[in-house]
Amino acid sequence: MTDYFALLHEPRRPWLDPELLKARFLALSAELHPDRVHGASAAEKDSANQRFVELEPRDRLVHLLELESGEKPKKVQPIAADTTELAMEVGQLCRAVDSLIAERAKVSSPLLKVQFFERSLEWTERLKALHRKVETRREQSLDELKRMNMAWEAAPAIGTDSRLNYLPLEKLDQAYRSFSYISRWNEQVQERMVQLSF
Repeated sequence: MTDYFALLHEPRRPWLDPELLKARFLALSAELHPDRVHGASAAEKDSANQRFVELEPRDRLVHLLELESGEKPKKVQPIAADTTELAMEVGQLCRAVDSLIAERAKVSSPLLKVQFFERSLEWTERLKALHRKVETRREQSLDELKRMNMAWEAAPAIGTDSRLNYLPLEKLDQAYRSFSYISRWNEQVQERMVQLSF
């Protein structure tokens, strides 16, 4: 398995400085991008494509879990109560906005379109408030990753038998799942905001 942390010359740990990581990724991407070998043989192009794919931003947390534990996270895990509450809030608001969008699509009268425009503005404000709530959760999760870094910095060297005993892999798994939800919620909320703007 490719160690993307090593590929980017970063130590294995849950939180990495995003700006530094972005700069390293862009430098390596420019060096390995398949377009740089457009005149090369098919084998060289395939090799460059593979190296470039290996540099694509991946879910660092799931990758770190795989590197440290030697296996992918289990598919089914219990969901924390606060995560369930926020998931329900996102789901309810998105369903309500979807209903409004479906109603609006059936309207042809200019007067009714104006009314739907006003309602769309109200729902957009609700979506923005929910987006702020999701972003607050994201910031809290990032802070938790920063705190987890200490465990990786204090852990025995990579490859030693005792390393796994020092790493909070269960907490890391929870963080990975939290970021998965947060990413999905952000996409859902932003998609509805875009749809309401038309």
